[in-house]
Order: sequence, then C-alpha cells, then structure tokens
Amino acid sequence: MAKTKTTFFCQNCGAQSAKWQGQCTSCKQWNTIAEEVIQKAEKATWDISQTNTSATIRASKPQKVSEISTNAEARINTKNKELNRVLGGGLVPGSLTLLGGEPGIGKSTLMLQIALQLPYKTLYVSGRGKCAAN
Repeated sequence: MAKTKTTFFCQNCGAQSAKWQGQCTSCKQWNTIAEEVIQKAEKATWDISQTNTSATIRASKPQKVSEISTNAEARINTKNKELNRVLGGGLVPGSLTLLGGEPGIGKSTLMLQIALQLPYKTLYVSGRGKCAAN
C-alpha cells in the first residue's frame, strides 16, 4: 500500500500548496487553505510472463558506422528545390516536420506556399511558443 500523503488546497480557488498558509497565494483570500489526504497511485509492475510471447525480443547492440544499413526513404517532392535539399530529398510520408526560427522570417509564408503546390490534403498546424526572457 502506498504511503498516505497530505496536501493543502484553497477552498476558494482550488490552488494547491505543499504546506499550510494563512493566505492563498493565488486568490489572496485569508483562511481558505484546508488540508486534504491524498494517496499516490501504486506503480504498476511489468511482468514479462504476461506479455505477448509470440513477439520476438531483440537486444540492441552497437554497430560500426560501416555496418549500418542506409535504406533510402520514399520522399514527397515539395516542388521547392531548396526545401527538398534541406529535408534530404523532400518530406517523408507519414512524418511530422517541425520548422522553427525567429519571428517574421517567413516560416508561415513558406509553408503555405508549399501546401498550395502539393497535390495532397495538407494539415498545417501553427503555434506560438512561450519564451522566457532573461
């Protein structure tokens, strides 16, 4: 059985803290922190006898560089010579490609131009990362 653990929750906003405090650091309300007993989930153990015995188990071992097989992957031509060169010949089918760089250098413009030229349906996902200022 797992060791019993307690934590402290604000009854007003639900903020969690490791120790009791008179004032909640999130909502700034006084005397709203209450102790609650929680229990860690027990770790599941992996039993090899219950695994699929028909699967072959291969042990990894180091190889010399000259022994590594270099099978060429099928590539999708992006119709952009420079992008194909950077990607090693084009996009690998079923893969995900992350394009990063400074804001305003044309990542979105390039990707939208490529998507318009491809004869396939294309999923373009854009996100904004959170940078920590020094």
